[in-house]
Amino acid sequence: MPRDGARMLQQTLQQWRAQGPKPDLWLFAYASLVWRPEFEVAESRPARVHGQHRALQMWSRINRGTEDCPGLVFALLPGGCCDGLVLRLPHDEVEARMPALWAREMPRPTYDPKWLLCHTPQGPVRALAFTLSRRSPSYTGVLPPERYRQIFAQSCGRYGTTLDYARQTLRGLAEHGIHDRALERLLRLAPDPTAPS
Repeated sequence: MPRDGARMLQQTLQQWRAQGPKPDLWLFAYASLVWRPEFEVAESRPARVHGQHRALQMWSRINRGTEDCPGLVFALLPGGCCDGLVLRLPHDEVEARMPALWAREMPRPTYDPKWLLCHTPQGPVRALAFTLSRRSPSYTGVLPPERYRQIFAQSCGRYGTTLDYARQTLRGLAEHGIHDRALERLLRLAPDPTAPS
């Protein structure tokens, strides 16, 4: 049965409203939301989530690739832990801003939106995060090095290349003191533009 993105948005907003009178909304940012949130953030905090980890293991056929040449985007997958940021949206801006955020993160309703407990220096918050099931057809698993090289060399979608996205994420995380060693290793597979052809 096809997933209904609009219905998923409404369910997520209902869950947010049920959190209490006039709640602000927290988002867990672990990839492009770290360096390109596209909305004014009322507050940002470093945060850690347990039980999920960041991985470049989700096919992208719109944002960072095409149907003919799919790219990759990050997802939160079960297991381990993940360092990122939590971003606060004031309650009176949530209804207006969520449709644009949804269109960006869910051009196809692939992610599973979940409310995760995020640990911050100021205490825990429950934040909305875009996670992925390993049962999803968009889950790639670990690809062979040659496939990563080919994707880094060729895949490009409406927001640019997979390679730029991965590099910008690494840079954006580092600016907040977050060092993703797995991503660093993966990016060593990218073609060297200075190498002789």
